[in-house]
Amino acid sequence: MIKKITAVFALALAGLFVAPVAANASYVPNAGITVSGSVTAGGTSTVSFGDGGFQPGETVSLALTGENATGATLAAVDTQTIQKTASSTGAVNLNVTLPTNATGSYTVTATGLTTGITGTATLTVTAAGSGSGSGGNDNDLADTGFGAPAFVVWGAAGAVALGAALIAVLIMVRRQRASLAA
Repeated sequence: MIKKITAVFALALAGLFVAPVAANASYVPNAGITVSGSVTAGGTSTVSFGDGGFQPGETVSLALTGENATGATLAAVDTQTIQKTASSTGAVNLNVTLPTNATGSYTVTATGLTTGITGTATLTVTAAGSGSGSGGNDNDLADTGFGAPAFVVWGAAGAVALGAALIAVLIMVRRQRASLAA
């Protein structure tokens, strides 16, 4: 019986540390993604996936999605999906020229073809002369959501899983005792 309890606790403890690593392994942190330039119809913006976002020298597939995206160019290439090689620091920069009839939001998605790491940036088109673009700048919309570090969130989830495992073990022990007493 002690072996079963020990095994359950070992699995729960392993899940506490392994799950967060696996869950966070395939995304470029949003803090490493910046948008600069003019996010207006016909304007050119640079989307930068910062150092360490991808493996050095990794081939990265970049795609632009949005209304009228067929009229946009990515780094002077008349296509909406291109591949670039990450720098020696793992960074990738992409120049995006939006079409003259651009409206709404556009999403730039970068996917490392070796690691599967994915990063996204959103470009929201503003009227020409309105003052500010949208993207990774600090002057845009307020940052909403929960800003706790990932280890805190995963630690809480692990504690809940550990509690559930403990309850399951206690139920099993109670049933065994009841069956032995009968």
